Amino acid sequence: VESYPNAKVHFGHKLSKCHPEEGVVTVIGPDQVPRDVTYDLIVGCDGAYSTVRAHLMKKPRFDYSQQYIPHGNAFMMIALPNMDKSFTCTLFMPFEEFENLPTNYDVLNFFQKNFPDAIPLMGEQALLRDFFLLPAQPMISVKCSPFHLKSHCVLMGDAAHAIVPFFGQGMNAGFEDCLVFDELMDKFNNDLNDHAISDLSMYNYIEMRAHVNSKWFLFQRLLNRFLHAIMPSTFIPLYTMVAFTRIRYHEAVLRWHWQKKVINKGLFILGSLIAIGSAYLLVHHLSPRPLELWRRPAWTGTTDYWRST
Repeated sequence: VESYPNAKVHFGHKLSKCHPEEGVVTVIGPDQVPRDVTYDLIVGCDGAYSTVRAHLMKKPRFDYSQQYIPHGNAFMMIALPNMDKSFTCTLFMPFEEFENLPTNYDVLNFFQKNFPDAIPLMGEQALLRDFFLLPAQPMISVKCSPFHLKSHCVLMGDAAHAIVPFFGQGMNAGFEDCLVFDELMDKFNNDLNDHAISDLSMYNYIEMRAHVNSKWFLFQRLLNRFLHAIMPSTFIPLYTMVAFTRIRYHEAVLRWHWQKKVINKGLFILGSLIAIGSAYLLVHHLSPRPLELWRRPAWTGTTDYWRST
């Protein structure tokens, strides 16, 4: 950024107050002295607990909601691969459960009971060191609208739409903001896409926690992959649309619902045809002898008797 002649970076400064209408922000530098700075436009990229957004929330007709993920009634641990072939493990669990693990003994007992296969891979010493290295952190989902205040101020990234990490799209959504801002300066209010990725991230958490244990869900995922393999431009898995294409988030949701509807109708028609075909084969191959006996006249046996005599 500093390579551009019109850009100057100030490290070690914190935004204290924001007054977009007056064109003034108050920042606190390393010397802890507040200073007022004037500007033409402020781009609020100050995270999920945004000071800029906190000021916009005081304005009328500004919609805002935040949700802390409750972690449900269960917990899970995931491991994501790093470039050096190691893994970063994350334990998602209610805060009350973390409070029940104050000692090394409690932690080891918890992992031996719930994740026994992870201990040999991590090592007891590394597990205990890393577990107490950082306190448990809350996960927050934020939605707001609009993302701007006239021509004075605009929000981007987590300041506009903080999301839970279960789709791995938090930073990418922020970069997408920059791209959309550059392409559609006059139509920046892109709340449909940002709300969509927020909802998708929450859905993916539920999917990772519960749906992966469903055989029907695994069958649907396998069917999606098969359809994508034979029709790559028509059927695209949801994660592929979100992570590896330029399809807008809300368009990906609409397309995902359409694909699910098509698949469900196809399975229903296929199941109906199988049921009808099975019924036809059953009737067609039914033994004809009982029917012939039913249609045979009662005197046939008598005639046969006299003939035999």
